[in-house]
Amino acid sequence: MAVNGRDGVGAAPAGRVLLDDVAMTPFLKRLTVFASGGPFLDGYVLSIIGVALIQLGPELELDAAATGAIGVAAIVGLFLGTAVGGWMTDRIGRKRMFVIDIVGIALISVGTAFVPNVVMLVVMRFLIGIVVGADYPIATSLIAEFTPRRHRAVSMGVAAAAWYVGANVAFLVGYFLLSVEGGWRWMLASAVVPCLVILVGRWDIPESPRWLVRNGRSQEAAAIVRRIFGTDVELEPETTTKVGYAALFRRGHIGKVLFIGTIWMCQAVPMFAIYTFGPQIMADFGFGEVQTATLGQIVIGTFFMVGCIPAMFLANSMGRRKLLVGSFLVMTVALGVLGIVPVAGTVLVIICLATYAFFSGGPGNLQWLYPNELFPTDIRASATGAAMAFSRIGTVISTYVLPSFLASHGPRATMIAGALISGLGLVVSVLFAPETRGLTLNESSKLGVGSRRAPSPAPSPGATPPSQPAATSGSTKEA
Repeated sequence: MAVNGRDGVGAAPAGRVLLDDVAMTPFLKRLTVFASGGPFLDGYVLSIIGVALIQLGPELELDAAATGAIGVAAIVGLFLGTAVGGWMTDRIGRKRMFVIDIVGIALISVGTAFVPNVVMLVVMRFLIGIVVGADYPIATSLIAEFTPRRHRAVSMGVAAAAWYVGANVAFLVGYFLLSVEGGWRWMLASAVVPCLVILVGRWDIPESPRWLVRNGRSQEAAAIVRRIFGTDVELEPETTTKVGYAALFRRGHIGKVLFIGTIWMCQAVPMFAIYTFGPQIMADFGFGEVQTATLGQIVIGTFFMVGCIPAMFLANSMGRRKLLVGSFLVMTVALGVLGIVPVAGTVLVIICLATYAFFSGGPGNLQWLYPNELFPTDIRASATGAAMAFSRIGTVISTYVLPSFLASHGPRATMIAGALISGLGLVVSVLFAPETRGLTLNESSKLGVGSRRAPSPAPSPGATPPSQPAATSGSTKEA
């Protein structure tokens, strides 16, 4: 295995394949699953509070301001965690942060079960937001840097879908604990269980070879690639020079950060509203008792999760740009209908929210995929963290004011606000969404916002083209 290409960008010596073109081995599938554990925990931690608030409200006599503070605390933590976590991941490596982060989530989850008052609960939710947020750039960087380009959209889609799986599991756990006295404490502590499973699965996953090469550790990178893929795999050389976090704010990068952060915000703001205060919104639309509203929320959550599946494959077949624009268009219409129709019956509410949830899979997947494709290895995790942190500015504000807004203006006005936010995502996508389909990481990182047509990647001599199943001349190994 070599770490320096000899035939130029996108090419490998005869008889070898690029890391971007290897087969999807059992190791890569395992990496995808356990890297997706972070998004699973994010969905779980951010959604379980929505059910816990049903018990918390009466027990602690919460007003709208206190409810908003509890709901928004973890998202404020996410803002800090993604920014700092991405920077640390680029500095000290993916592997180390991959393990530290999960341990932190487990410890804070247990501690949350013993909070004595609202103030401490807000503090603990803030802390868990930090460690959960840090996992976004860690996990997605590892997926992007190991996974071949033909499978990158699917693997990143699995990570995005894991968020919704975690959210649905949280609603199920919360549903069964609603009848237990003090069940909200068990709900908030329950994240420790998946943490332990994920920690075991992540323990022996190696460092990213790309990160090792960029940090002058080529021999270690070569040993990892040989052990996992065999001797006929070539790492594509990157042409960027080593840069720091400040590079994100230079011309050529800042536009990409703002683009990704904006589409992320426009997808996440309505989504977080539906998940954090979903049972309350469903009840206001006439779904009766809180447990019935929670079941309705599980149905909607299922559509969020299922919508990620076709988006995984459409990102390759129709392209990133068309998928993003089309998804935002349908999402805007779905929320707009709920806001415009004077009296929305139960069936219409379910149809519109389910439609929004299903098509949310497009931007939901791409907000993870784009930052990992549009930035070089040196700042990939930092860029993911910065884009997510930018998106959370709007999410924090909207989540904090939502309880008061919902109480004052009702669910219809709330849906109109969501449609306007989704509409902003549509406009930004039409103007600036680039096309990265079929490119190596080195090629896609050179694109700017608004690039309508991706250049055709140069095939590697002896390698299987991206449109066909890739192979590694029989020597691919499972780690």
